[in-house]
Amino acid sequence: MSRIVFLNGSFLPIEEARVPFMDRGFLFGDGVYEGIGVLDGRLVDNEAHLERLERSLAEVRIPNPYSPAEWTALEEEIVRRNGMTEGFIYFQVTRGVAERDFFFPEDAKPTVAMFTQAKTIADAPAARTGIAVVTVPDLRWARRDVKSINLLAQVLAKQAAKEAGAQEAWMVEDGYVTEGGSSSAFIVTTGGSIVVRPLSQAILPGITRKSLLRLSQEDGIPLEERRFTVEEAHGAAEAFLTSASNFVLPVVSIDGRPVGEGKPGPITRRLRELYLQMARAPASLAAE
Repeated sequence: MSRIVFLNGSFLPIEEARVPFMDRGFLFGDGVYEGIGVLDGRLVDNEAHLERLERSLAEVRIPNPYSPAEWTALEEEIVRRNGMTEGFIYFQVTRGVAERDFFFPEDAKPTVAMFTQAKTIADAPAARTGIAVVTVPDLRWARRDVKSINLLAQVLAKQAAKEAGAQEAWMVEDGYVTEGGSSSAFIVTTGGSIVVRPLSQAILPGITRKSLLRLSQEDGIPLEERRFTVEEAHGAAEAFLTSASNFVLPVVSIDGRPVGEGKPGPITRRLRELYLQMARAPASLAAE
């Protein structure tokens, strides 16, 4: 069965989906996006993702084409049409189609595209073995808090990681880790505290990050929201990343150096367990 996608109001086979040549997403990267995990056929952290979408759209002055309820209905329908029980939903909103000009077009209608990617998340092998990370310079623009479809710097960072035999890149600015190519970066100190960079325009406000911080506090795990250096990461007891497409993944190597004992640590394993419990809880409990 062909994968079903959503484009500008219609569900259709991916082979039939066509975005107009003059779409500003193609010409300028003028748009924003979201990615939402699916577990057991259910959307994970969806309300928070839609709130972030609303903020990103407002920051770049693109009108939100749908209400939260309408977005949710579209997401649930695309999951149903693709028979997906576990994986990832990607969708983006561009400013729309207009003659190429840097100024905002006055009458363009936003382009909306959405698709699914089936993926094993809960029982992913990487969760048991951990992954390798390399550090690279952070080459991105100044408004990293906006989830822009301009991802060239992240593409280059993640390709550098792949060529180094790693699965993710941690981007570095002024000696401090900002975040991963497509994830939030965490370390655990030898004293057992989680360390994560505080929110600012320097990083994306990760939704999985947000939920994990709440879960860690509820579980009594100490938390430090502050910047950390590459050197501190090299000497950490544990490290991990969070993202909507992976939830929580252990990092067991940074720049070829083992982190701690070179295997997933107890705090990382506990946090992944807590997040999976939250994702699988009844909607009323997960929202609490």
